[in-house]
Amino acid sequence: MDYKNVQPLTDFDWEAVEEKAGKIKQQEAGSTNDAYEKSFNSFTEQEVIEGVIVGITDREVVVNVGAKSDGVIPVSEIRYNPDFKVGDKIEVFVESQEDANGQLMLSHKKARILKSWERVNEAFDNQEVINGLVKSRTKGGLIVSLFENIEAFLPGSQIDVKPIRDYDVFVGKQMEFKVVKINHEYKNVVVSHKALIEDEIEAQKAEIISHLEKGQVLEGTVKNITSYGVFVDLGGIDGLVHITDLSWGRISHPEEIVSLDQKINVVILDFDEAKRRIALGMKQLTPHPWDGLDPNLKEGDHIHGKVVVVADYGAFVEVMPGVEGLIHVSEMSWSQHLRSAQDFLKVGDEVEAVILNLDRENRKMSLGVRQLMPDPWLSIAEKYPVGSKHTATVRNFTNFGIFVELEEGVDGLIHISDLSWSKKIKHPAEFTKIGEKIDVVVLEVDAENRRLSLGHKQLEENPWDVYESLFPVGSVHQGKIVSLNDKGATVMLPYDVEAFAPMRHLDKEDKSKAKNGETLDFKVIEFSKDARKIVVSHTRTFQEGNDAARDGEGHKEQSMQKTVKQINENLEKTTLGDLDVLQKLKEEN
Repeated sequence: MDYKNVQPLTDFDWEAVEEKAGKIKQQEAGSTNDAYEKSFNSFTEQEVIEGVIVGITDREVVVNVGAKSDGVIPVSEIRYNPDFKVGDKIEVFVESQEDANGQLMLSHKKARILKSWERVNEAFDNQEVINGLVKSRTKGGLIVSLFENIEAFLPGSQIDVKPIRDYDVFVGKQMEFKVVKINHEYKNVVVSHKALIEDEIEAQKAEIISHLEKGQVLEGTVKNITSYGVFVDLGGIDGLVHITDLSWGRISHPEEIVSLDQKINVVILDFDEAKRRIALGMKQLTPHPWDGLDPNLKEGDHIHGKVVVVADYGAFVEVMPGVEGLIHVSEMSWSQHLRSAQDFLKVGDEVEAVILNLDRENRKMSLGVRQLMPDPWLSIAEKYPVGSKHTATVRNFTNFGIFVELEEGVDGLIHISDLSWSKKIKHPAEFTKIGEKIDVVVLEVDAENRRLSLGHKQLEENPWDVYESLFPVGSVHQGKIVSLNDKGATVMLPYDVEAFAPMRHLDKEDKSKAKNGETLDFKVIEFSKDARKIVVSHTRTFQEGNDAARDGEGHKEQSMQKTVKQINENLEKTTLGDLDVLQKLKEEN
């Protein structure tokens, strides 16, 4: 082409061309930078990434992680593995992307620790069994290394299912563990070897129980003896023989039957698969003693035995090993008085008894011992006729009287009204005490209902026969007010005879009222021998002018005072034989 004749364009825009060229250069530069940036890995600080060892010096290891510049780690962090070399892949923790010198700072040690923590947490979440090295002993347990970088605590109680005394024997050993606790705040880890053993034992128990059947007979070893039973090792699982299932007879402690480490045969009575509980029996492997009881034995027969248990309600008597009968307390005596079996028998006593009831089907036997003694009530009328006098023992009080025992099996009642002629007794405890002796006279005999009515005051002459002539209506006597209430006063007359003065009869001549403790003249206005009541009045003494009558009666009282006083002093001791004394006194009046 001939360029000589080419003429330049006069309207060519050089500025536009230059501007376009500049834009093209900027786009190309941007694309180049993007491509360059994309050629490096994207990562952030405080994370674990993978790199390649590109250099090893005496002090540092250079690692290429695909960044703009290589990172370094201290050479001490790879000394645990002398096989590391250039070209090997290695995990590192990004501490900072640039230090003061623009260097990427990495840590292999921290990367390993973080990875180890991840494994520990996985093991805890998944209940995984992991291996560890026991490094040393510490207070209360052992220090265990997990995944080379995590130190965990193994409590002494978690080493084994049985107590461990010497922890040092485990130092340096590789063992299997379960992570049982992690404290993330303090980075603490607790592991257990015992948990693995328990899991294994539970698996063994489940396997054994799955093959058990009620009534199955097994051999076991006595593992532990307690007061309530025996634990037996059945080869990986324990069962309990309760003390009541060791022997048909009564025993005080299982050691009477078995000893530790003894091999015994047991039968499975029951088991709970969910709770891993097995109830065993020994006595069930031998015939029941009731099956060996004499078939000719019947009700009414006499039988010998030994008292093995005593309760308030009765005593159990062993007639042969494993066969017992009950003597109820009501069958120990003919007495109707409530008593305890301990009053008659004690453990170890040899007794003879009568069979009252024999139930072979339910294996029950009722016995009695009172049947071996004559019933005292069969001859009660001859031995305790009405009017006969006896000495009895006070057994019990009631509000209405005293129950006394004349002899074993013979009780009687003294009504409160039959205790004294003169004393007003509110409760029998005022008169006597339980266990004391008291003289009585038989008032009534009811053999059919086994009742005796007794009296004590009837042993004495009724003093009211004397009082009738001593305190006739209209007689005046000096008396002392011993108590006072709204209704009147209790007045003590001569010879300690009580009388009652109504309130309206306590007016004195000066219009005042008589007071408690005062000694005044009183006139008898009412006398009742049957009701044993004397009513007196002070007011009548000055209203009716009884001076002369009072003097005459006073002379009579003085002449009889000595005799009556003697009678009253010995009132409770007087017997029917003293009737002539009272009779003489009445004749004198």
